[in-house]
Formats: sequence, C-alpha cells, structure tokens
Amino acid sequence: MKIDKLLDDIEEVGNNHIGSSTDNPMRENAFELSDLEKIELIQKDVKHILETLGMDLTDDSLKGTPLRVAKMYVNEIFGGLHPDKKPKASVFENKYKYGEMLVEKNITVYSTCEHHLLPIVGRAHVAYISNGTVVGLSKMNRIVDYYAKRPQVQERMTMQIVKELQKALNTDDVACVVDAKHLCVNSRGIRDIESSTVTSEFGGKFKEAAVRREFLDYIKLDTEF
Repeated sequence: MKIDKLLDDIEEVGNNHIGSSTDNPMRENAFELSDLEKIELIQKDVKHILETLGMDLTDDSLKGTPLRVAKMYVNEIFGGLHPDKKPKASVFENKYKYGEMLVEKNITVYSTCEHHLLPIVGRAHVAYISNGTVVGLSKMNRIVDYYAKRPQVQERMTMQIVKELQKALNTDDVACVVDAKHLCVNSRGIRDIESSTVTSEFGGKFKEAAVRREFLDYIKLDTEF
C-alpha cells in the first residue's frame, strides 16, 4: 500500500505540472562528467530500458537506438542544461532612440516536460521596451531555445526567459508569453490533442494594463498549431 500511495503522489505532481523552483533543480556535481562520459552512461541506461521492455537490440533497427538517444539527450534536447552553452546576449546602444515596444513573436519552442520526458512544442512571444540598450533579434530566439533545451516546466521557462533578458538589457520592462502543447497531456493520460497551455510573465511597464494589452494585441495569440 505504501508504494502504491507513493506512486500516486508522484503521478499527481506530474499531472499538475508542479515545479519546485524558478531554477532547474541541478546537483552540485552536475558537470563533473564530460559530455562523452555522459553519452556512454546514458547509452547503457537506454539499452537496459529497452531490454527490460523486451526489445531485441540485436535487430538492425534497434541496435543503434541507445547511442542515438544518448547523443540526442546530451547534445541536443537537453543541451541547455550546460551553462557553457548559454548564448551571449550582446547589447548595443539604442542610437536611433527607438522608445516603443519591440516584439519578437512566434519563436519556435521545442522543450521537454520534466515529469514524463515528453515533448513540449509551441511558440514564445517576447517583448521589451528599451532603457537605452537593444539586443540583437536572433539573441532573443537563442535565449528562448537555451532555456527550452532542458527538462522543463513551462511556467519556469517563461520566467527564466524574462529574467535573462531583464539582466541583459538592464531593464524590468520585459514580457514573455508561451503557448505550447504538452505531449504528456496530448498523447497520454487525458489524451486531449486540442488543448494547449499558455503562460506569461510581465515585468516593469508590462504590468500596466494598457502596455500589456498593446503587447497582447501585437501577438494576436492564436492557439492553433
């Protein structure tokens, strides 16, 4: 009975997408191993999982799967865990004195739910009002991608994007809205393929109703993918 209760509690946390911190939970020794060492260990673990499920890994279609998955985890979909891969958000003086809102919308989001390790797919919309500096447009996309490429909770990711841009631009006037589908909802559990999750974080002037409304009018949120 105790193990059943424990499993039910764990499942409840996952189903409710509860996050424990605004920072991704990481061990202090998270980066002691090299990427190659991590790939080697994960390869063995994936092999063990597939064999436990009864799969025949001598089959030509499957024998390369553990290595492919391990490389994908370390180099691609969880690459944003490593601080060395954090994009440098180079900023420039706002010489043309543009003082209105700048919006970068429909930024593609590919992330992974940290509760079931299933994909989160959607769009991010980011805006800021210059406080004397501007950032390259592609850097906004790269910041979104960096925080997406890790086991994530959408609420946390949204806040991390805003916090990073606030730091880079030295202003609180940053906002982000993320609209995404979670395959842990769409493909398992309730299996609702139509629903999507919308999260937002508004800083500085974006907490004012009129400014926030202007931003939302710009992005004209459409939840169809």
